[in-house]
Amino acid sequence: MASFNSIKVSFFIILLWSSCSALSNSTPQKFYQCVRKNSDFTDAFSTAFVTPNDASFIPVLNSTAQNLRCLLPSVPKPELIFTPTTEPHVQAAVVCAKQLSLELRVRSGGHDYEGLSYISEMGSPFVLVDLSKLRGINVNIEENSAWAQAGATLGEVYYRISEKSKTLGFPAGLCPSLGIGGHITGGAYGSMMRKFGLGVDNVVDARIVNANGTILDRQSMGEDLFWAIRGGGGASFGILLSWKLKLVTVPEVVTVFTVPKTLEDGATKILYKWQQVADKIDEGLFMRVEISVEDKKDVKGERTIQTAYNSLFLGNADRLLQIMNESFPELGLTQKDCTQMSWIESVLYIGGFPTKTPPEVLLQGKPTFRNYFKAKSDFVREPIPETGLEGLWKRLLDEDSPLMIWTPYGGMVANISESETPFPHRKGVIFMIQYLTLWNEPNQELATKHFDWIRRLYNYMTPYASMFPREAYVNYRDLDLGMNKNNGNSNSSFVQASVWGNKYFKNNFNRLVQIKTKVDPENFFKHEQSIPVLPLTSTRRRRGKRSHH
Repeated sequence: MASFNSIKVSFFIILLWSSCSALSNSTPQKFYQCVRKNSDFTDAFSTAFVTPNDASFIPVLNSTAQNLRCLLPSVPKPELIFTPTTEPHVQAAVVCAKQLSLELRVRSGGHDYEGLSYISEMGSPFVLVDLSKLRGINVNIEENSAWAQAGATLGEVYYRISEKSKTLGFPAGLCPSLGIGGHITGGAYGSMMRKFGLGVDNVVDARIVNANGTILDRQSMGEDLFWAIRGGGGASFGILLSWKLKLVTVPEVVTVFTVPKTLEDGATKILYKWQQVADKIDEGLFMRVEISVEDKKDVKGERTIQTAYNSLFLGNADRLLQIMNESFPELGLTQKDCTQMSWIESVLYIGGFPTKTPPEVLLQGKPTFRNYFKAKSDFVREPIPETGLEGLWKRLLDEDSPLMIWTPYGGMVANISESETPFPHRKGVIFMIQYLTLWNEPNQELATKHFDWIRRLYNYMTPYASMFPREAYVNYRDLDLGMNKNNGNSNSSFVQASVWGNKYFKNNFNRLVQIKTKVDPENFFKHEQSIPVLPLTSTRRRRGKRSHH
């Protein structure tokens, strides 16, 4: 019996040894050991590293992901999720991913429309670096500025600014759960852009980790790279650690309104007139239109189109009514439609929170919108005629749960030149369209049906959209426009990328490619729509190195 027990013990020790050995040779363990070696990380594995074998893996992966179709079991998952708590951890993540030939995905707020900040369709093993613990915000009232780490949400940033001052704000996005790191890399439009420009137009410094694992600020990165990261799209040039924001002056009292108009109320004619005035009206007025399909009030089983004019005015109600009566009386805005409030309260209003919600809810950083969805975008430079709108209504009424958001341009955003930042959609744009189709269950047939519908709608809109190129907004990421293939051929990837690159960045695309080639010649920071390097560059550089040494 004793000998049998000793055999059992020996067998158990061998099993234990082999499983430990397997773990120590696994990608997560190698990455963990490398991070410890290359940073000040001294904690146990479980404090910041999660693998697919851990019960917490799916909750952590899903924690900030907005698009539920990117979380289906069939979608490739990371080998490891690493949640750094200091900047040196992020540096180590870059160094170690390079050493272990792993791809990196970097997530600040999880709003990437195609999930590219936390999934990969490129076929290589990858590690997700989740920046949600890097969310410090430091507001400096004396110099009207704030440093915000990449994992902070817009809601947190807005709240911390308002905590220090009732007359300062920042002109960025409308959705409070957006991570500020990725948001600003794509341009960052919002409800004050007609007065102050985009988020990228109001950034004065940044800290990033480059492809060598070095931390750079504006001075050490140089003006070319600082230009590229302000609108050139996320995760092509480095890992954004923090932005320095230039704060803007907001009035103590602002005014908001939402006025719905259905087809029965004359929505088509009113929207046609909106297109004549939306980009030319007072710069302090942001008046977007949310277009959806609703049940008719009085006729059971029938649906209609609703256009909701959802607005922020940087001033009081009396002045707003004066402007609207002069420029857009067709909407029929009245005093009772208008609500005066503080700027921080308007953030909650535009973000869709119920009336009287306390601003502290912004500190939770919780997403208000999680669904299965597909989105696309357009920029419109000529008003869409009423016949075009009527054709659009027919197509919207064919879909279960469509949504379109028309965002007015003009004002300050149009006064800045197309080449000032990589974001090129400036002068001449009347409004931007966001197309969305939503569904609520993980059914592939259902997904295909909705994808087909939105692609047909996009085709229908071709004559009314901008042309040569047909412009698109990089923060409404759309893989239908094309994607990089992981085939190692920089010639073909440059040609492929030019198609969507010109839509997102117009003439700025070539400058972005030149900067990418200079700062990341080996194309370490890559994803399905990252900026490519110039063809043959890496080969030439390797040859050059051999000839010099």
